[in-house]
Amino acid sequence: MTDPATAQGPLAGIRVIDLTSVVFGPYATQIMADMGADVIKVEPPAGDNTRWISAGPAPGMGGVYVNVNRGKRSIVLDLASADGKAALRALLATADVFIHSMRGKAIAKLGFDYSSVKAIKPDIVYTNCYGYSRRGPEADSPAYDDTIQAECGITHVQRLMTGEPGFVATIMADKVAGLHALYATMMALFHRERTGEGQEVEVTMFEAMASFMLVEHANGMLFEPPLGPANYHRAVERNRRPYKTKDGYVAALVYNDKHWDAFMAAVQPEWASEEFSTLEKRAKQIGRVYGLLGETFATRTTHEWLDLLRQLHIPASPLRSTDELFDNPQLEAIGFFETVDSPQGPVRFPGVPTWFSRTPGHVAGPAPTLGENTAQVLAELGLTATGAAPKVGADDGEPF
Repeated sequence: MTDPATAQGPLAGIRVIDLTSVVFGPYATQIMADMGADVIKVEPPAGDNTRWISAGPAPGMGGVYVNVNRGKRSIVLDLASADGKAALRALLATADVFIHSMRGKAIAKLGFDYSSVKAIKPDIVYTNCYGYSRRGPEADSPAYDDTIQAECGITHVQRLMTGEPGFVATIMADKVAGLHALYATMMALFHRERTGEGQEVEVTMFEAMASFMLVEHANGMLFEPPLGPANYHRAVERNRRPYKTKDGYVAALVYNDKHWDAFMAAVQPEWASEEFSTLEKRAKQIGRVYGLLGETFATRTTHEWLDLLRQLHIPASPLRSTDELFDNPQLEAIGFFETVDSPQGPVRFPGVPTWFSRTPGHVAGPAPTLGENTAQVLAELGLTATGAAPKVGADDGEPF
């Protein structure tokens, strides 16, 4: 891991105490670490559950955990003990950000609610990561990606499209909420830079995903009286799918008038008519349009269509697997993947997807083993095994 004293990136010099687990919070703090922050991950003696749920080169170093906790330092604290609490209080006194994903009642019972932490570090940015807001009737209700996908309408719009309710094949709620936690924390830090004032922030999976889904799906329900249902009809149209070709599939969007006119002129399908001549006309019968396009795409090979559509500057792509991303020419050309040495062997990480001309981020280092940095971090705080100070645990993750 990068030495905090020599870290680079827009967040160099910022210390984040990370009491989150699984993906929601760790994804937010992973990006902070990539951008130069000193992220200290506080784990219980058993470790973050995500350490054990996917393939990895060593026990407790599963792929999901390794990816969202790269570049962090791991310290094991037993927060049920007086020594563990004292050590966390000492850490918080040095922090710019405290972010946690415990339920409100649980963090308060431990003595680390906002008012308690503010008493330790008055200008701290304190970010709560919850399933549901504490300000509503579902406060402290449990939440997971699958249940939030159902609650926020994803399974509903999937049913409109496919005829059956379904989840999308990614943990979208965790990741979207993680990005919300990131920007909300950064905004609070920006406010602190201007005013010197810290504050408490609340980010929730359900409210974040409700906002995310209603960007386009609010549609006619935005207005009083409502002008239609809460769905964006193009997105849920059952004919909206990759087009089958003679030998495979292609994804293409012949959508705006410029692209439509170019396609009609080059392909000249029998069904071309004034009826489809403008985007406004096509939008009102988009299912029929997709169906006609589907019939036309079936007449040529995938390669033929990709060649033509690229010539016409119409967005198009072959269907690729997630495995193929690791050999994608675009990603290779920009150096997207970063290989980092770790005690378990080289790890090829998907790198930082944003670019900065003056303060670029990078993968700061491998993910830590459980409690790998316990002794190091506490020594930085002047906590030793002598006197009244808390006992410093061993590098193997011994809690205290």
